[in-house]
Amino acid sequence: MKKEYALVTGASSGIGREVAIELSKRGYDLILVARRKDRLIEISQQLDTDCRIITADLSDLDEVHKLYKTVKDENITVLVNSAGFGLLGDFASTELDRELNMINLNISALHLLTKLFLKDFIKRDTGYILNVASSAGLMPAGPYMATYYASKAYVTSLTQAISQELRDQKSNVVVSALCPGPVDTEFNDVAGVSFGLPSITALECARYGLRHLFNGKTIIVPGATMKAATAMAKLLPRRLVVSVAGHQQQKKRDNQ
Repeated sequence: MKKEYALVTGASSGIGREVAIELSKRGYDLILVARRKDRLIEISQQLDTDCRIITADLSDLDEVHKLYKTVKDENITVLVNSAGFGLLGDFASTELDRELNMINLNISALHLLTKLFLKDFIKRDTGYILNVASSAGLMPAGPYMATYYASKAYVTSLTQAISQELRDQKSNVVVSALCPGPVDTEFNDVAGVSFGLPSITALECARYGLRHLFNGKTIIVPGATMKAATAMAKLLPRRLVVSVAGHQQQKKRDNQ
């Protein structure tokens, strides 16, 4: 039989790294994508299965197209869109170029890879796509992390819509969004934040996400605290939820 591959973006650290390791334990050969080749080499040496490394900056959409063309003939049955980053600060003062890079990576690259691989998966009537979003994507908005929250809301909305379309078509393809709260990763350093809520490890997040992906769940929220918080947010007035979220981000900003 032809080798079965899982492709993981953002595989050099955090959730993407742990997802890659867990998929290898499940027997998948891997295609790992990130900007930092040295990190990918380090991870590849820890894996139980074959691994191919591709360095790419997916905020450049030409590189996204190039990535797909490079791997499209492989037997990829799992796609994990984990590449992304956040940014803390007042919307009026945060750096525009950095925000546009975030939009390209968090939204456009994920959208494009999901679209391209979904078509292939639908033709074969098999495959799994895990889009790494955030509990932020289940909230109305996030003052002081406005672009990040909006980008993750896009991911959860897109994923839910695709998932329903697949159910309507009686397709065996599964598309899920992983929506964790605080996770102990390098994301916090890049975004310049620290969290007041309890965090989980990237390994816990990866294991929980994969288990529920393969069980066909669409929106995956690890941790009892975040499940309760996201459920409560649906019941409270939207303006109040946004105000509370803004207050939390202000505390992070003040602690920088």
